[in-house]
Amino acid sequence: MTDFHRRFSLGIALALMSVTVVPAFAGGSHDHPTENGTAADPLDIVRAVTDLAPPIARSGSETIKVKLDTVEVTGRLADGATYHYWTFNKKVPGPFVRARVGDTIEVELTNRADSSERHSVDFHAVTGPGGGAIATDAAPGETKGFSFKALKPGLYVYHCAVPLAAHHIANGMYGLILVEPDGGLPSVDREFYVMQGEVYTSQAYGSKGKLTESVDKLMAEAPEYYVFNGAANALTGSNALTANVGETVRIYFGVGGPNKTSSFHVIGEIFDKAYQLASLTTEPLKDVQTITVPPGGASVVDITLDVPGEYVLVDHALSRAARGLVGKLVVKGESQPALFEAVSAEADESEQNAHSSH
Repeated sequence: MTDFHRRFSLGIALALMSVTVVPAFAGGSHDHPTENGTAADPLDIVRAVTDLAPPIARSGSETIKVKLDTVEVTGRLADGATYHYWTFNKKVPGPFVRARVGDTIEVELTNRADSSERHSVDFHAVTGPGGGAIATDAAPGETKGFSFKALKPGLYVYHCAVPLAAHHIANGMYGLILVEPDGGLPSVDREFYVMQGEVYTSQAYGSKGKLTESVDKLMAEAPEYYVFNGAANALTGSNALTANVGETVRIYFGVGGPNKTSSFHVIGEIFDKAYQLASLTTEPLKDVQTITVPPGGASVVDITLDVPGEYVLVDHALSRAARGLVGKLVVKGESQPALFEAVSAEADESEQNAHSSH
C-alpha cells in the first residue's frame, strides 16, 4: 500500500469515527490566559452582522488566503451568564470568507497552544477528502493547512470536524464561505452575516454564572439555548441589523447547528428573493415568507425595505425565541401610511362617536 493510500484510508476512518463513534470527551484544564476571557470578564464573542468582505469587483481568478486560529475562550452567553466557547478567531460564527468561482483558497489553521482539544476545519465548498478536515487536524500548538479550488458557486458552511464533530460545532466552531458565481450577485445596498446555532448547557436556560456544557443534552438534541451569532438575544440593541427605507438588503444566513433545522423568518417582511439551499445558479424563489435551512446548510435572501420600524428575526419554531433566538432589523425613514398605518383603539372610538353624533 502506498503512503498516499495509507493516509487516505486513515482519513476515511477518521471521518467515519466523527459520525459513528462517541469518543471520550477531553475535559481539558480550561486554564487559558486572561486575554481569552474569564468568568469575571468574559469576551464578547458575537460576530457583528456587518463583519464581512464587500462584493468582489475584479474579473479573473486569484488566490485567497484564509487564516484561522482555533481559540478556546470564556465568552458572554447571556446577561449574567458565561460559557466556555471553542471558536475560530475568537468569534461566533467564524470569519466570513468570500471568493469567486475559479479562485484558489489557501487555508492555514493554527490551534492555539493553550487549547485543551484538537481542532480542524471542514469547508463544505471543498471538493476533496474530508473537506480539508483531515489535512487540518491539529493538536494544541500545531499549524496545518491545505489549498483547494472553488469549483461550485454557493454559500457554504464550514465547521470543525474533530470527533465528535457535533461537540465542537455546538461550542461555536462554524462559519460561512461565499463562492460568488461568475459576474457576482445582483447588487444590494447592504449585506448581513447571520448564523443560527445551539448551546447545550448543564444548567437551565436563564441560569447565572459560569455555565458548563452537557454532552448528555447534546446527544439527546435538547439544547438550553438557541442563538444567532453565538449568544442569546445577540442581534438586538447595538448589534441589531440597521438599514433605511428604500434600501435593499441581503442576508447570508446559515445554520451551524449541530442538530436543529431552522425556519428562518423576518416578522413583518417578505423575502423578495430566496436562493433556496444557497444555490446561486438556480433561479431564486420570489415573494417567500419563511425559508427552511437544515443544519450544515445555508440560504441567501434579499429584502426591499418599504416601511420604517423594528422587524424581528426569528426561527418560526417560535418556542425557540424564548430560549434566546431573537434578532432585530431596525429600519429608519419616513412613515409610509399608504403601505402601513397603525390605528389606535381610541382613534377608532372617537371616529365612531363622530359618526353617531350625525
